[in-house]
Amino acid sequence: MKSNDILKILCGKNYVVNDSIIRNYHKLNITADELILLIYFINYSDKIVYNIETFINDLELDKLKIMELINNLHEKKIIDIKVESTTGKKMEEYIVLDAFYNKLIGLFLEENSEDNTNDSSIYDLFEQEVGRALSPMEYEIINGWIEDKFDNKLIKLALKEAIYNGTTNFRYIDTILYDWKKKGLKGKEDIIKDKEKRRKEKGKKVEVFDYNWLDDE
Repeated sequence: MKSNDILKILCGKNYVVNDSIIRNYHKLNITADELILLIYFINYSDKIVYNIETFINDLELDKLKIMELINNLHEKKIIDIKVESTTGKKMEEYIVLDAFYNKLIGLFLEENSEDNTNDSSIYDLFEQEVGRALSPMEYEIINGWIEDKFDNKLIKLALKEAIYNGTTNFRYIDTILYDWKKKGLKGKEDIIKDKEKRRKEKGKKVEVFDYNWLDDE
C-alpha cells in the first residue's frame, strides 16, 4: 500500500459523533475511555449486539478492559443491556443507548431553559418533554408545586433529574421535589453539595469501585 493511500485512511472520518457529546461528556461523569466506547457504540449499527469478541477485534482492547468499561457505563445508567429472543427462541443480549440520549436531553434542557422563569414556560417545558398536551391531573400537580412555593428553576432541575434517570413520571418528579424540600435544598448549589456529601459518605463504605452516577455536575 502506498503512503498516500495510508494517509487517506488515517485522515478519513469513519466515526461520526455530535460535537455536543464531546463538549458535555464530563457532565455525565464518564471518563475519556468510556466516551471512546460510547462513540464506538453510536457508530456501531441500529442494534448493538453484545458480542465481546467483536468489540475486542474492533477496538483492540483486552476483554477485561472492555467488560469493565461496559459495566461502568451500565452502573452509571448511561447504557442499558436488554435481552431479546431471536429465531429459534435463542436469547441474545443488546446494548441500548436510550438512557444516554435522555441524559443529553437533560443537558440541553438545562442550557436552553434554566433562565426562563415565567409560569407558562414550566407547562410548555413539560409538554415538550412528554411529547403531548398535559392532562388536567398533570396541570394540577404542577400547580400544586407552584402553590407550595417551589421555585420554577427547582422544578426544572427536578425534571432534569428525572430525565437523567430515564423517566418523566410526574409522581417521580413530585418525590424528588419533596425530598429536596425535606432536606432544605433550595437551588442548584444546594443540590450539588448534597450529591457531593452523599458521594463522600458512600466512598467511606465502598473500598473499590465507587461509581457516583447521580453526580451530573
